[in-house]
Amino acid sequence: MSLKETSQKDVLLKIKKDRRLLSHVPDPTGQRQVSDRRGQDEQGNKDLDAIIRQHKKGIRYITNFSVSIIQEKTVLKALCMDISDTGLLLQLEDEKEYEAIKGQSHVKLKFQIPPGVMPEGRESRYKLSASVVRSVDETRQIGLQFLEDLGTYDRRRKDRYLMFGAALSLAFVSFCVVLMRMESFIYFRYHTLLYAYSIIAATFLLTRYLFGMFYKPVPIDPTYTPSVTIVIPCFNEEEWIQTTILSCIDQNYPVDKLKVIVVDDCSTDRSVEKIKEIIDKLKEKEGKRYQLEDRLSYFVQPQNAGKRAALSRGVENTDTDLVMFVDSDSFLDPYAVRNIVQPFREPKMGGCAGRCDVANTYTNSLTKMQSVRYYTAFRIMKAAEALFDTVTCLSGPLSCYRRDIVMEYKDNWVNQTFLGHKATFGDDRSMTNFVLSHHQCSYQDTAVCSTIVPKEHKVFLKQQMRWKRSWLRESLMAGKFMWRKEPFAMINFYIGLIVPMLAPIVVVYNFFYVPLTQHVFPTTFLIGLLLMAMMMSFSQLLLRKSTTWLFGFWFCLYYELVLLWQMPIAWFTFWKSTWGTRMTPSDVQAEEKKRAKKEMKRKKAENET
Repeated sequence: MSLKETSQKDVLLKIKKDRRLLSHVPDPTGQRQVSDRRGQDEQGNKDLDAIIRQHKKGIRYITNFSVSIIQEKTVLKALCMDISDTGLLLQLEDEKEYEAIKGQSHVKLKFQIPPGVMPEGRESRYKLSASVVRSVDETRQIGLQFLEDLGTYDRRRKDRYLMFGAALSLAFVSFCVVLMRMESFIYFRYHTLLYAYSIIAATFLLTRYLFGMFYKPVPIDPTYTPSVTIVIPCFNEEEWIQTTILSCIDQNYPVDKLKVIVVDDCSTDRSVEKIKEIIDKLKEKEGKRYQLEDRLSYFVQPQNAGKRAALSRGVENTDTDLVMFVDSDSFLDPYAVRNIVQPFREPKMGGCAGRCDVANTYTNSLTKMQSVRYYTAFRIMKAAEALFDTVTCLSGPLSCYRRDIVMEYKDNWVNQTFLGHKATFGDDRSMTNFVLSHHQCSYQDTAVCSTIVPKEHKVFLKQQMRWKRSWLRESLMAGKFMWRKEPFAMINFYIGLIVPMLAPIVVVYNFFYVPLTQHVFPTTFLIGLLLMAMMMSFSQLLLRKSTTWLFGFWFCLYYELVLLWQMPIAWFTFWKSTWGTRMTPSDVQAEEKKRAKKEMKRKKAENET
């Protein structure tokens, strides 16, 4: 929740709900199986990977776009009520047209899926055939099954060209970066520090993308099911908390191996009421079948003690092998738990992060930029670190740890201070540091959650400032032990620490000092920035095939003009404990101090007059 309410609503995917609250949980009574769902393949394949693929194909999204039904010489218009990868439901207004389509065995369809209706990558034009599978005379609705599902259609008609074009573009951009850095070697002796920075930054960027491309997630072993507890810390999240809880308990994972604990950190809104409401509803309707009385619980902190204390309480009240931390505005994919536990088959693995997508991508331009940034940060940057099992931040929306390791560092984590100031945020990076100092940390791209990101620039900038402060603090802490890691991981970490810190100085030098003192326009530097933006955008196009790829350019511009200049501020204000995006006790105290200062100034002005 932002400090300032907004009338703009988040644009989210509208998934048609199953008639059951827990439609993905394996039924311990054996009466219902996951493979019994709509979308099971025709051969009855019960292979887990096949079931996951079929599940995704069968997800139905509520919509209302127009569809053209092409007959011999006529084109009829209908309204699409819902759509999946395998078919759609049409609403026809005219009785004669309905009867005409109803009597057909096959029809030809032409339509364009608008952005935000289905997951990113499906916003395209389609022209394909479908068979009539059902009709409802009372409402004049017709259910159609595509003869070729949308994924297959895309791979045949669109994806191969996009992949070829994006891959060729990435190769060309990479070649241009290397070519430009050859210039840095040539002129190295004329300005050693500047060109050394240029070479190091380019090498860091290229190797991250290269390593990210080589990444592969750990495949699922259906027999590996360690016990897991999902801990959800909540503070003033009444809008999303019920959806989060439902997504966490509705997991394709053995019932006797999964628990969910919600810890409310003394919220001042209706969060507790919402938590109790959804838990009572679940226990009333599905409690006996799925043993929810023992698996789903919540606690309310007696006073606001911070996110770390809330997470700690959840960990203390369970005894499972692993603990997962999920933010209260993040929603898990039904197979997230099944996937994120797989890296823990390696005994040395201490923690693992899942992929976090943006849930409200199509709300506005800001959320679209964040969608590209999130995907690059996880699928490229974290994936590159995962090759060496040295992921430096197991992000708050979805992360998993061995419980005994968390318990070992729990007290130090909750009571962490830095230069005499208590650490109130950056809990994910802090815990990652404790774990990574003596264990391995990885990333599992197939463990997916989606999260709500800020849709207002003011809230977004406050969030980014908080993240930069925690990044600076925890990166300095990580620097104490990263030298013990593998050489590639060590070098990449220290370069990744130095490059962002020096970036503002380099920008000032190239954009202001050089033009003013040497009267040279910074053409080369601008081309370098353009190439960086192209790498982000083309990697999004290659890996995700989404129309949001264009916003990679805008994000890089936004970063250079706005976000970059938060770094110097973070250098001198890293000790601040305010969140900025929600009214924590630290934020309340800060607001009271501001009001007190204003009041003092007002009284002083009155006395002077």
